Amino acid sequence: MAARPVSPDPVFPVGIVGVGNMGGAMAANLLGRGWPVFVNDLDAAKARNLQTFGAIPSTDGSQLAIKSEAVIVCVVDAAQTEEVLFGPQGVACGLQPGRAVLLCPTIGPADVERFAARLAEAGLHAIDAPMSGGPARARDGSMSLMVACADAVFEAHRGLIAALSSRVFRIGERPGDGARTKLVNNLLAGINLVGAAEALALAESLGLDPATTLAVIEQSSGQSWIGSDRMRRALAGDYAPRAHVTLLEKDTRLAVEAARAAGFAGPLGEHASAVFAQAHQAGLADEDDAALFKLLRGV
Repeated sequence: MAARPVSPDPVFPVGIVGVGNMGGAMAANLLGRGWPVFVNDLDAAKARNLQTFGAIPSTDGSQLAIKSEAVIVCVVDAAQTEEVLFGPQGVACGLQPGRAVLLCPTIGPADVERFAARLAEAGLHAIDAPMSGGPARARDGSMSLMVACADAVFEAHRGLIAALSSRVFRIGERPGDGARTKLVNNLLAGINLVGAAEALALAESLGLDPATTLAVIEQSSGQSWIGSDRMRRALAGDYAPRAHVTLLEKDTRLAVEAARAAGFAGPLGEHASAVFAQAHQAGLADEDDAALFKLLRGV
C-alpha cells in the first residue's frame, strides 16, 4: 500500500467493526495515514489480514471499544448493527461515555434514530454517516460521507471524518437524515442501473451491437456513472461481485419503505426495487449487480 500523508490533526485509536470490502478499505486508509486501528469481524481472517498494514485484531466489539476513542460500524444491515452495538459483547458495553459511534451501513432512518437514542442513553454520541463510492475510493479516502450529528460532535471528530472522506456532505444535526440522503441516492442509482440494463437488452433485441450502443450512450443524454460501470462489466461477461445484487435490493427496498412512511408514491422506485428482487429470486443474489443485464436479456 502506498504511503499517504499523515493527518495533521491529532490522531487517536479507532475501532472498526466489519472489515469486509468497505470496512477493510477504510481501515487500510486510516492505517496509511498514521491512525491506530483496532478491527473486528465475524470472519476473523479478514481482521487478521489487516495486521499486515498494522491493524490490531480484537476478539469482539466490546474489547475493541475499550481500546478506542471512536468506533466505526461497517456491517451490512440494521440487524447486524444492533447486534454489534447492543449485543452481549457489543460496542456499547465497552465504549466510554462521551465517545462516538459512526454508523456507516445503509439502514432505515427509523433504525438510525432508534440506535442513536439507545447510544445517548449510554452517554454515547451517534454520527449518522452512510458512505458511498466503493472500496477503491474508501481505500484512498475519496469516498463520500453523508454526515448527520450534533455540531459539537462533528467538530470533535472532524479530523477522523476528513481522513475517511474528501467528500463530506454535512447533512444536518438530526440522526437519520444521513440515512435518508443515502437512500434517496441509492434509489436513483438502482433506477439508473435497471434503466441501463433494460436499454442494452433492448439494443441487443433490436439487432444492435450493445457495446457500440453503450459507447453512444456514454457520450449522450442517457449516460449514468453506474450504467457505464456495470454494463461494461456485463458486456465483458464479468459478474464477479464487487457489489452484490442483494445490496441494491436492500437499499431500494428501504428507500421505498421510507417513501411510503413519508406518504410519497413515485412512478419508478417500486418497479426498480422489484427488478432487484426478481434478480435475487432468479438465483443472481451472489453475483455483481451488473447481472441485471443477464436477467433482462433472458440469459
